[in-house]
Amino acid sequence: MFTEIMRYILDLGPTVMLPGVIIVFSLILGMKLGDSFKSAIHIGIGFVGIGLVIGLMLDSIGPAAKAMAEHFEINLQVVDIGWPGSAPMTWASQIALVAIPIAIGVNIVMLLTRMTRVVNVDIWNIWHMTFTGAMLHLATGSYWLGIMGVVVHAAFIYKLGDWFAKDTRDFFNLEGIAIPHGSSAYLGPIAVLVDTVIEKIPGLNKIHFSADDVQKRFGPFGEPVTVGFVMGLIIGFLAGYDAKGVLQLAVKTAAVMLLMPRVIKPIMDGLTPIARHARTRLQARFGGQEFLIGLDPALLLGHTAVVSASLIFIPLTILIAVLVPGNQVLPFGDLATIGFFVAIAVAVHQGNLFRTLISGCIIMGITLWIATQTIDLHTQLAANAGALTAGGRVASMDQGGSPVTYLLIQLCTLKNIAGLSVIGVVYAIGVFLTWRRARQFTQAEKQAVIAQANS
Repeated sequence: MFTEIMRYILDLGPTVMLPGVIIVFSLILGMKLGDSFKSAIHIGIGFVGIGLVIGLMLDSIGPAAKAMAEHFEINLQVVDIGWPGSAPMTWASQIALVAIPIAIGVNIVMLLTRMTRVVNVDIWNIWHMTFTGAMLHLATGSYWLGIMGVVVHAAFIYKLGDWFAKDTRDFFNLEGIAIPHGSSAYLGPIAVLVDTVIEKIPGLNKIHFSADDVQKRFGPFGEPVTVGFVMGLIIGFLAGYDAKGVLQLAVKTAAVMLLMPRVIKPIMDGLTPIARHARTRLQARFGGQEFLIGLDPALLLGHTAVVSASLIFIPLTILIAVLVPGNQVLPFGDLATIGFFVAIAVAVHQGNLFRTLISGCIIMGITLWIATQTIDLHTQLAANAGALTAGGRVASMDQGGSPVTYLLIQLCTLKNIAGLSVIGVVYAIGVFLTWRRARQFTQAEKQAVIAQANS
């Protein structure tokens, strides 16, 4: 009975599940039922809007990407099924039903011990942590190691929500919000490492151009809609489309640039009163401690710089897939949400598209290389869920290409010492720099408060 109830709830999807969790969460915090319901409906509508825009990208850019691969005779044998394919098969795994209470339990323990400020309400995206647990279970044959994978991933991702909180607040203007989920959070440390290296290279550290710079320099021709139209022309041309197909694709990519920021607005309208109320109540209850509401990285897609980077990385990711040594994965399913992979990088680089291009190329290269290493386990996960055709193989960049998942698997199996060493060292340095960066931000803010109080 419990299993059937959980399956039913999970099958509702994020557009229904998240508003439901929001209503329960806000009522527990003492909000009025009417206000809670209104906010939850706004959030649900916003996610429906995001789904429609992403669907538009998937339906238009997906075939263009495949046509691009065929046009240039790119022979990559395993197609990226993306998060829309990976999430359902993850929820069908043996780890799934216990992963949600475990991830929530980890969050509660970390909040009570003040190890995190993130109050995670995005229950749907626990599938990321579940995926790690399911893959570790398959790799080792140990159910308990799978559970350990969920715990480690959850704890780490909540800390990343803390460490990137200043970026979420100052760059994306999301006050009281953390983004501890998806590719955005766990790929952020790579961007911090790249940014640190660039800062130390004379000349390179002076190069700066952003979406705002393009708009200022080119006027109406630098508007986001125009940039989207031009990117559509380029993608259509590379795909080998005729004039009609190129123009139709260009208008659709221009529509994405215009619509994506607008469909985020209902979510913010719903979240703002809840986040404000939640922070006030929680801070009063726990001695003034600051809390952050953990939500979906889709909120970051509304920023113009993220949308611009997304469109640039659609053709660029296919090129990277060709260049990465040993890669077997053809980017497809996750191309529509490629912004998730580079969103935190955009904030780390303060909207500097030059730096975002450098770190994004490294991020996508690492993601594709790891996704290739996890093909066999991913295929087994799909087979166990009954989602595999005879002789088929699957991969995904989102989670299938996660450094967190890959490193935990290698630490427990030691099957690829070279991969563990290289990815482990690079990622560990990035995580250390991210921790140090967040600590410096916190210290600077404390000093500013003290200086203001003394003035």
